[in-house]
Amino acid sequence: MGKRHPAYLSDNRIYSCSTCHSHLLSHHSVISRAFQGRHGAAYLVSHIINVTLGTKEERMLLTGMHTVADISCSICGTRIGWKYLHAFEKSQKYKESKYIVEKAKMAKENILWDYHLY
Repeated sequence: MGKRHPAYLSDNRIYSCSTCHSHLLSHHSVISRAFQGRHGAAYLVSHIINVTLGTKEERMLLTGMHTVADISCSICGTRIGWKYLHAFEKSQKYKESKYIVEKAKMAKENILWDYHLY
C-alpha cells in the first residue's frame, strides 16, 4: 500500500489536523461547538475529509448509549474524535452520521486566496 495523499478544501476558513495539518473540515461543516470529547471541548460536524473510520462499538456517553466508531487522520493516524453510527434514544437521533472532532486535535487555518490576475 502506497502513501495516502490528502484531499484539500477550498474554503477560506478550515480546520486541519493539529499534528500534520492535513485539511479536515470547513467552517461551514460545524453544527455545534457545545460538545465534549475525551480531551475537552469538541465540535459536532456534518462533513469531514482525510479520516479513517475505526471499529464500530457501543459506548456509554454523557447523553446515553450510542454506537460509534473512532475517526483518525488518514495521513498521520492521530485519533481526532468519533462518528455517531446509531443513537439508542430518540432525542439523540440527530447525531447519527455526524462526527465529533476534538478541538485539541485541530488547528484553525485562515486561507487567503489571491485572486489577482497578472
